[in-house]
Amino acid sequence: MEWPESRSRVAWWVVAAVLGAITAWILFTYVGTFVLGLFLYYVARPAYRRFRAKLRPSIAAATALLALAVPVVLLVGYTLAIAAQELARLQQSVDLGPLTDQLEPYLDVSDIVQDPQMLLQNPDIVNAGQLVAEGALGYVPIVGTALINVFLALAVAFYLLRDGPRLGRWVRETFSDQEEFLSVYLTEVDEDLGSVYFGNILNAFAIVIVAAFVYIALNAFAPADGIPYPALMAVLAGAASLIPVVGMKLVYVPLSIGLFARAILGGDPLWFPAAFVVATVVFVDFIPDLVLRPYVSGRNLHVGLVMIAYVIGPLLFGWYGLFLGPLLLVVVYHFARLVLPVLIDGDGVEAIPAGTERDLEKRADSGEDDSDDGVGSGSA
Repeated sequence: MEWPESRSRVAWWVVAAVLGAITAWILFTYVGTFVLGLFLYYVARPAYRRFRAKLRPSIAAATALLALAVPVVLLVGYTLAIAAQELARLQQSVDLGPLTDQLEPYLDVSDIVQDPQMLLQNPDIVNAGQLVAEGALGYVPIVGTALINVFLALAVAFYLLRDGPRLGRWVRETFSDQEEFLSVYLTEVDEDLGSVYFGNILNAFAIVIVAAFVYIALNAFAPADGIPYPALMAVLAGAASLIPVVGMKLVYVPLSIGLFARAILGGDPLWFPAAFVVATVVFVDFIPDLVLRPYVSGRNLHVGLVMIAYVIGPLLFGWYGLFLGPLLLVVVYHFARLVLPVLIDGDGVEAIPAGTERDLEKRADSGEDDSDDGVGSGSA
C-alpha cells in the first residue's frame, strides 16, 4: 500500500537527516584534512586556470598541485619540524609553561628530520638518507597517519579543481529558486576565501620558508654565534605577518637590534647584523609582499576580524584552526551582511541587498571573470 504524500515526505526527510548526520560526523572527524584540502585548492587554483587553457582538466589539476601545493606542504612541514627541534632546545633553558605539554608530541616527532646544517656537514648523501630513514622508522604509525591525511587533502583539492564547475551546477539546479541570491553569496565567500587563503596564509607560509633558508644560510657564514634558533625565528616572522600594519617587523626589528648590540659589545664584525637586515628586508619582507600583494589588495574583510580569526582558530581547534577560523569568519560575515538583513525584513531571499549588484558589476567591468571557477560561479 502506498503511503500518503505527507508520510512519504516525512520518511524521506528522516532518511535525509540520517545521511546528513553521517556526513556531518565524517566531516567533523576529518575536518582538519578537509580544510587543508580547501586551502590547497585555493593555492593551486591560479596555476590551474593557466594550465587548463592548454591541458585536460585532470592533467591541469594534477600539474597545478604538483607545482604549488605539494612543494608548499613539504617545505612548510620540514621547516616546522626544524623549528620544533629548536623549540625543544629552547625549553631546556627557558620555561615555556603550559605550552610545553601542548607541543610535546610534535617535539618528539620532529626528531625524524635532520637539521639542514647537519646534512650540509655530511657530504655522504647515502649516509644522510639513512639517518632520515632510521629516524622515520621510530614513528611509522604517526608518519603513516600524517601521509594519509596529506593524501586525502590533495585528493580533495584535486577534485575541487577538476569537478568544481559540476558541483556548482548541481548547487544552482538544486536551489534554482534562489539561484541569483545564492550565486551572489557564494561569489562573495569565494572571493574572500581566495584572498585569505592564497593571499594571507600562503604569504605567511612563503615567509616561513624563505626566512628559514635565508637565516640558515646566513648562519653558515656567521663570524660568531649567528642568528639564534633560525627556523624558529622564521616561524615567528611568518606568524607575525598575519598581524595588520606592523607584521613581521615585530620579530625582525628586535632581533636586528639584538644582533647589533651583541656584535658591538662582543667586538664582532658588524657586517653580519647588517647582512641580516638587508636579507630580511629584501628577501623576506619585500619580495613575498610584492608577489602576493594583488591577491590581498581587494579584500573586503575587516583586518581586525581576520586577525582575531587567525588567533582564535588555532586556540580553539588546533593546527587546522589556522584554516578553519578564517573559513568560519568568511561564511558568517557574508551571511550576516547579505542574508540576515533580508531574513529580518521578511522579503524572502530572492532579494539582493543594495550595493551587491553594483559590486558584481564593478568586478565584471574590471575583467574579473570567474565563469568557470570559484564557489559562487559554479565550483567549490
